[in-house]
Amino acid sequence: MIQELHDIQAAAGATFAEMVPVSFGNDAEAIAATKKGAALYDRTHWGRIQISDSDRLRFLHNQSTNNFNILKPGQGCDTVFVTSTARTIDLATAYATEDAVLLLVSANRRRQLLELLDRYIFPMDRVELTDLTDTTVAFSFLGPESTQLLEKMGVTELENQPYATHKLINFAGMEVRVGVGSGLATPGYTLIAPASDAATLWQELVKAGAVPMGDRVWEQLRIEQGRPAPDFELTDDYNPLEARLLHTITYDKGCYIGQETIARLNTYKGVKQQLWGVQLSGAVEPGTAVTIGEEKVGKLTSFTETESGFFGLAYIRTKAGGEGLKVQVGSVSGEVVNVPFLSS
Repeated sequence: MIQELHDIQAAAGATFAEMVPVSFGNDAEAIAATKKGAALYDRTHWGRIQISDSDRLRFLHNQSTNNFNILKPGQGCDTVFVTSTARTIDLATAYATEDAVLLLVSANRRRQLLELLDRYIFPMDRVELTDLTDTTVAFSFLGPESTQLLEKMGVTELENQPYATHKLINFAGMEVRVGVGSGLATPGYTLIAPASDAATLWQELVKAGAVPMGDRVWEQLRIEQGRPAPDFELTDDYNPLEARLLHTITYDKGCYIGQETIARLNTYKGVKQQLWGVQLSGAVEPGTAVTIGEEKVGKLTSFTETESGFFGLAYIRTKAGGEGLKVQVGSVSGEVVNVPFLSS
């Protein structure tokens, strides 16, 4: 079923790495579509985990940073899964339905999260975990014309709704869950559907005017906009406050894994470093130290080249300063800037 989708994508010019469309040979057009039209990104390689049964909300409430107990069917949120010492594992999007919660998680964290969640299900818990990754697909479209694209699918009621609000629709005979939000700061929507409909759904969206976009462009936009990613900004070295994922944290929700550390950091203003964008004068490798004079003040975690120059993400020591700070990154000069994903 997914192979049929890949065949259609390949025919449209897609090149693949580990079954992921890296580029459709149209990177400049895809970037333009995110600014003036609607680009279509295949997120099928991301993980989809379903948590069902009657204790599902309480269980997730106790496992991650956001408040699940207040979620009603049709609502959703971003949340961060952390270790017992509040080190970041993954940033996930949750969609609450009538009888389950569907988590959209990073591709390289799916197995770890399944194991982590399974470990915390106790005999009395009414919680069931199901890995839906192989039986579903996920697409996101990004750009100012995303709402018009949705209208062509017959959906009007999600316009101007809160982030992660979602609805199950029937589109061209297919059952598709549509959620508000593209996964980035660019406006858009995310679609989750049965894998059996993957090829047809993709074709219909392209026919409606969406411009296919590969993973390379997503990665560039991710870095430009400041979405932290596992293995780069989300590692054992950092916590959600340092990653500036403040919209995912509910401070008054009671106990959850990592809560004591996060509460202490917040109460005593103990955040020693924070994630920022860095406008760079040249190319530089992630992992390079960020310095002011002889003093190390941070580390570059991601790097990309954009049409307007070189750009990176870096953790910068809080006491060193923030936006407007002039720094060196290896032999390259840089200026610390804010990024839209972390300033929303």
